[in-house]
Amino acid sequence: MTSSGMSALVEWVTGLMETLGAPGAGIAVALENLFPPIPSEVILPLAGFTVSQGDLVFWHVLVWTTLGSVVGALALYAVGALLGRERVHALFAKVPLLKPEDVEKSEDWFARHGRKTVFFGRMVPVFRSLISVPAGFERMPLPTFTLFTTMGSLIWNTALVTAGYFLGRQWSIVETYVGIFTYVVIGLVVLAVAVFVWKRVRERRESRQS
Repeated sequence: MTSSGMSALVEWVTGLMETLGAPGAGIAVALENLFPPIPSEVILPLAGFTVSQGDLVFWHVLVWTTLGSVVGALALYAVGALLGRERVHALFAKVPLLKPEDVEKSEDWFARHGRKTVFFGRMVPVFRSLISVPAGFERMPLPTFTLFTTMGSLIWNTALVTAGYFLGRQWSIVETYVGIFTYVVIGLVVLAVAVFVWKRVRERRESRQS
């Protein structure tokens, strides 16, 4: 994001929080889910900084931003479930700053790693929003989808809001280090899948030998 775009986003989110308080941060996060080019890496640390200034209450921010994450995710789940794969691909091709390949990568990740991607995907930029779409395609059970979305979103939101709180006026550097955190999460997902496959292969070998 350009410096002018960053400034405009900061002003917009700040205005929402000044007008609506913690619900304003929740609205911003809900829109971030619907429009992935809007980065939560900016919204959440800024909310944490606002908490550090005494203008918002920490747990209020966590509740509202997590609610916003779930609402946005459910909206995209509904898009996937109601419109289907072909219509969604055509729709996303018209969204600025998004590519059809982004949706295809999310589908592939969901197909390879299953429902756990709904949880881990909440901590990966772009995938955080788009992973809801293939979940809708596959009609993943709604209670499970909502639970995994809530848990993953709460962890992500807590980490970034807390970082913004302790960094104070330097909250903007959080965005710089999110990429490193993203690779760590992806690595953990790959490791978890590898362990799962290894256990299944070992169980099958043992059953054949017995």
